[in-house]
Amino acid sequence: MQIVKKMLAGDRLALARVISVLENRGDALEKLVKNLYPKTGNAFVLGITGPPGAGKSTVTDRLIARFRAAKLKTAVIAIDPSSPFSGGAILGDRIRMQSHTGDKGVFIRSLGTRGRHGGLSLSSREVVMALDAAGFDVIIVETAGVGQTELDILKLAHGVCVVLVPESGDGIQVMKAGLMEIADIFVVNKCDRPESDKLVRELTNMLHMFQKGTDWEIPVIKTQATQNQGIEELFQSVLSYQKHLKNTDKVDKKRLEFLREELIEIVRNAYGHKMNEALDTKKGQKALTDLFLKKKSPYEVARSLRLTGIK
Repeated sequence: MQIVKKMLAGDRLALARVISVLENRGDALEKLVKNLYPKTGNAFVLGITGPPGAGKSTVTDRLIARFRAAKLKTAVIAIDPSSPFSGGAILGDRIRMQSHTGDKGVFIRSLGTRGRHGGLSLSSREVVMALDAAGFDVIIVETAGVGQTELDILKLAHGVCVVLVPESGDGIQVMKAGLMEIADIFVVNKCDRPESDKLVRELTNMLHMFQKGTDWEIPVIKTQATQNQGIEELFQSVLSYQKHLKNTDKVDKKRLEFLREELIEIVRNAYGHKMNEALDTKKGQKALTDLFLKKKSPYEVARSLRLTGIK
């Protein structure tokens, strides 16, 4: 495809258009992914997640500057929550990173969740593929920050940085949120605030209990991103984790997990579309009526439409 050739040649406008096609899920999607996929597999994908107001965008902004100082081409996917009513998104995270606008080694794109739960956009994986194919060394994916269930990033990123603030709650709440299971690096941001040392101690103690026998010691880093404090330590921790992945061959395992989820997503979407089409037919309308009148159970109706693997 001509647009892919332009993108691979470094055309930023072509890259933006490719991402728009991926995001809009148009007819060219499959052909586009077919052209992009052979060029992927080189970028390191770093997830940045955490509760709203933790300072994820500021931490990301400072990390971009540090990656660029190391001559690493850096792309950012900033996920913003979409309105459940209008479907629109503010896409405001990109505004906080305007200092990198003139840098050709930086590409920042905001994506709306479009009703998707888990902190990511429906097109996140394909957009990562596009940025990987475009030659970026590091791809940062900043999740939406809409709650405590943003665990999809675990299946997308090679490494996950969880950003917390003293107000995030005690360690038990952090553990209940599932963040203990997905974090490769913890960041306690806004460390000038009261209780920051207490949260660091709680996290460190819990990690000491739960990390026995693991080959990566999860660091807990204090930052004050607005003042660039702690960013160098965070940057070095990311490099150490990246080296750890390569030394333990875990990169391949992460990539297989990524591809597994991509296949599941493709099949799930295909069946979703088929179900909608089936329900618009006379047979589908009758099945809905039977379900409404409680003549059949949901499983019986689904089986009658021959769209599931239910036996």
